[in-house]
Amino acid sequence: MNLNWLAWDSLPWIKATANQWRYALRNAIAMCLALSIAYALDLDEPYWAMTSAAVISFPTVGGAIGKSLGRIAGSLLGAAAALLIAGHTLNDPWLFTFFIAGWLAFCTGIANHYQNNVAYAFSLAGYTAAIIVFSSVDLTDATDLWTLTQARVCEVISGILCAGFMMMVLPSTSDGDALIDSLQKMHARLLEHAGLLLQPDSGDRVRTAHEAVISQILTMNLLRIQAFWSHYRFRRHNNVLNYVLHQQLRLTSVLSSLRRMLLNWPDAPQPLYDAINALMQELASAHCDKYRLAQILRSITPAADGDFRQRAFCQRLRYFCWMYLNVSRWIRLIARADADTRFQPPRVPSLARESDSAEAGWSALRTFCVIVLGCAFWINTQWSSGAAALTLTAIACVLYSSAPSPSGSVSLLLKTLLWLSLFSFVMKFGLMVQISQLWQFLLLLFPLLITLQLFKLQQKQRAALWGQFIVFMGSFIAVTNPPSWDYADFLNDNIAKVCGVMLAWLAFQILRPSSDARRSRRHIRALRLAFLDQLRRRPRLSESRFESQIYHRISLLGSSRDEQARLWLLRWGVVLLNCSHIVWQLRDWQPASARLAQARETSLKDLQRIMSARGVRHGSLDQSLTALDETIRQLAAESSTEANTLAGILWRLRCSLAQLKQAVPD
Repeated sequence: MNLNWLAWDSLPWIKATANQWRYALRNAIAMCLALSIAYALDLDEPYWAMTSAAVISFPTVGGAIGKSLGRIAGSLLGAAAALLIAGHTLNDPWLFTFFIAGWLAFCTGIANHYQNNVAYAFSLAGYTAAIIVFSSVDLTDATDLWTLTQARVCEVISGILCAGFMMMVLPSTSDGDALIDSLQKMHARLLEHAGLLLQPDSGDRVRTAHEAVISQILTMNLLRIQAFWSHYRFRRHNNVLNYVLHQQLRLTSVLSSLRRMLLNWPDAPQPLYDAINALMQELASAHCDKYRLAQILRSITPAADGDFRQRAFCQRLRYFCWMYLNVSRWIRLIARADADTRFQPPRVPSLARESDSAEAGWSALRTFCVIVLGCAFWINTQWSSGAAALTLTAIACVLYSSAPSPSGSVSLLLKTLLWLSLFSFVMKFGLMVQISQLWQFLLLLFPLLITLQLFKLQQKQRAALWGQFIVFMGSFIAVTNPPSWDYADFLNDNIAKVCGVMLAWLAFQILRPSSDARRSRRHIRALRLAFLDQLRRRPRLSESRFESQIYHRISLLGSSRDEQARLWLLRWGVVLLNCSHIVWQLRDWQPASARLAQARETSLKDLQRIMSARGVRHGSLDQSLTALDETIRQLAAESSTEANTLAGILWRLRCSLAQLKQAVPD
């Protein structure tokens, strides 16, 4: 038996760092304070205040503020919905069933379609209404319903205020400092990524690294949102931060374009690779000299009548270097600026955050069906603990439908509740029954909460289990005012909660979420439709919006275990993105020669024949590649600068389109 965990230096209180102690103390005090205030307000179920304080135990100020605002808005919206539903339908059980199931389905769909505070608010609106409505089925007086709703909302807001107060007393690390530090590290990593991609060899590690870089940039968008709520300075500089993230995504696009050109140029001269290494070293220098970069680029850039491939590559490489320096400058400006400084970067839209609409609709249908089924069983059996079961079913369906692996998340919740059932029995009937004052219970609860919070921080593999244990502990030990010691009710409620989660697990097994392969196909179809929009004279999406939408959809399958699904989504996204950049460049390029303008228009029309919403038309693709080869050959034979420039652009287009030959035909 391994007893190393009993060693003195392995105990959670001894090996905890200062930051871990601050986090544990802040959340433990907030939960105890919320419970005390709820008792002082004479609320009947004060444990919901403790649960509310536990739910928003975010490690950063901005995250806690954003989560608190979403929780308050969601709780008020859910309470209003509960009053309307319960107040008008309690006399008709089946009408009540369809109304509450419809509301929970609506909240599930919205929470799956959006992210961040919108999703969180609607999740809260869903299961707050479920908590109030299911516990009010035995009420006969409308006044009692209003009192019950007031109590639940007061408990939630008390927990939020206590957590916010403790965040001010024991603040965490600054969201702004974390964001600036992450931006700087991400910028340095982009340079390392460039050194990896711009090498002659190709391997699987390139694709994995590309996915990781995209995911990290989109994760920093969450840090930007947290910084927005944490300090006035970052609210004022939000446009700059958004612009920097867009530019970092554009840098990854440029790198994928450069790599695609190198893969289609096997006989690229060795001095080109030497110059790339010299550029990377110069860009990595703290005192990067733009004049030195220009000298290196000039040494490998051919004359106007030189090799169009090398000229196109060098122009794109120059674009990468100048953009990298521009982003470096903006990051330095943000890091040094105070709250009164104003910047005016180019306007760009917010990064895309919408999710899969089809999956959101399927999740809403699943929630509706399982709630109707649970209510039907409750109506027919008149189960006394049906409210507890349906409440946990609603929470599991609403919360975990947007999880990457909902069945696994619900299984973990079920495991947590089984452990909580045993723990709460010992806690309630072994210890709490002997306590007659709240302060005596707090003396027992406070060190217990600190220990659980430290376990959550130190045991990374079990962090989700400990987090759920802390959140649901209050509802299992059921600290009520006045206290209740009915053993039968306690046992029935615990069994009902476990059965409610089992019903949700069964729903996720029968009405399974879409496989990653189907989701990948849906995302690819959406990207193709968005690309066809890019080919119009007046596209609905701007270049930046289309770019962020592609990267967002790629990130949605970032944690998928289906290698083929991730590979094809990334491949389609990169190809369409490279083609989109070329389309916008062709639109902006205005040649003096009418013949060159006609060649440009012809290449744009060929793209419309190649692509459809269903896939690639391989016959049109082969014809277009042949036509591009002939046009490039004719342009390369001319000596004009404009012809050489167009030949380079069309060669880049051919390099991107050639990858579509592996795609499934329309």
